[in-house]
Amino acid sequence: MIGRLNHVAIAVPDLEAAAAQYRDTLGAQVGAPQDEPDHGVTVIFIELPNTKIELLYPLGEGSPIQGFLDKNPSGGIHHMCYEVDDILAARDTLKAQGARVLGTGEPKIGAHGKPVLFLHPKDFNGCLIELEQV
Repeated sequence: MIGRLNHVAIAVPDLEAAAAQYRDTLGAQVGAPQDEPDHGVTVIFIELPNTKIELLYPLGEGSPIQGFLDKNPSGGIHHMCYEVDDILAARDTLKAQGARVLGTGEPKIGAHGKPVLFLHPKDFNGCLIELEQV
């Protein structure tokens, strides 16, 4: 069902410092910040030859990333994103197998302009999983 790894998301307490570290220290290609108000985050994507890193920073009050950073003040890996061909078929299959889809269960548009869903980390070895339709 899942395809390639689309990105690994890292919550960071200082978005500009994290972007500079990837750009200046590691020599990575770092994109511009983009606000994603529907998800309560500002993101920066780092392009790698085989995948991306997504830096996450809280946007507005009630951001889910703020709660994560409160528990992990230095930041850390927040989720893994896998590509799927049909997000609704993937959702229905996963739900039929007992996996919990977060939120309403309806896809939202993600940072790449494509439908995304999140799966409960307790159902996947403690890892929050994002599915993105390609």
